[in-house]
Amino acid sequence: MEEKRIAVAAVVIDEQQAVPEVNSVLHEFNDIIIGRMGLPYRERGISLISVALDATPDRISSLTGRLGHIPGVSVKAAVSKK
Repeated sequence: MEEKRIAVAAVVIDEQQAVPEVNSVLHEFNDIIIGRMGLPYRERGISLISVALDATPDRISSLTGRLGHIPGVSVKAAVSKK
């Protein structure tokens, strides 16, 4: 069994019509989410979401991969070494 890691995923939403799909994916992965902070930047028409995670590297990758395939969404993750 893979060991769990702590990670933070940064999600940038450039297309507001992608928001419902992003929220749906995050809801599917709610079992690994420690916390979430969203910042709408209305002046630029984008939204920023920071998601703290506690999961195996494979599960973290699965979440970021799903989010990254949504048109208008960019995502990067930083994962702890231990």
